[in-house]
Amino acid sequence: MESIISYFETIPSGHRSIILVGGITLFWVLEGILPLQRFTYKKWRHALPNLFFTLTTIIINFLLAFLLLKTSDWTVVNNFGIINWLPEIPLWLYVVAGVMLLDFFGAYLAHFTEHRVKPLWMVHLVHHTDHNVDTTTANRHHPLESVIRFAFTLMGVFIVGAPMGVVMLYQSLSLIATQFGHANIRLPKKVDAFISYFLVSPDMHKVHHHYMLPYTDSNYGNIFSIWDRMFGTFMKLDRDSIIYGVDTFPDEVENASIKGLLKQPFHTYRNPTTKV
Repeated sequence: MESIISYFETIPSGHRSIILVGGITLFWVLEGILPLQRFTYKKWRHALPNLFFTLTTIIINFLLAFLLLKTSDWTVVNNFGIINWLPEIPLWLYVVAGVMLLDFFGAYLAHFTEHRVKPLWMVHLVHHTDHNVDTTTANRHHPLESVIRFAFTLMGVFIVGAPMGVVMLYQSLSLIATQFGHANIRLPKKVDAFISYFLVSPDMHKVHHHYMLPYTDSNYGNIFSIWDRMFGTFMKLDRDSIIYGVDTFPDEVENASIKGLLKQPFHTYRNPTTKV
């Protein structure tokens, strides 16, 4: 475990790029072998706006990364944060606790808040207006949302007191988890259900992308499913009944346009038209 944390403390940018590109490539191939839905879209054309927003997310995270480093270093030097206040525990348990808590603050809580605060929902809307959810949807976030998500991650690092090795490990696992959860793959139902007791599975997360409430406001988790189960936000819906998108923004042409998506957060808030 020490060697793993040591590696992630100084993980080269090239290695992080390999994780990003390798994950997309792996799940892209699996989508062709085990598709959940046989979309009629042109895969590369659909991927273009999603990859554009992936790039803007990378740039924003790169520009703000020094804040993570400074915050993490401060918590370590000052012995501040939840995992630093725990009694002495094995290193592996320390790392697991750190990753799980970062997943709560940086992913679950951020995601839950974005659905509950109307201005934040309008920003997050860009992620939900994809009518063909696949692994490229994972990082389809408006630049404003990238900043919001970063702020929650930064808060998490401060509260948790995570060293950079744990932070980088968490971010790498989070990246693979979100690509996996969004991937258009059909696992055996029992396998998917078993996974969902511990981790966010593809079927579990697809419920969150259903176009109508209350399903849109459920299954907020990214890596671990425990948070949804613990806080009562876990829901089930048969995967063959799921329709992607958002009922209040049904225009597929606009929702596939980079220009249209960049302007989307600045529309007037629209009340949900349906609730089942």
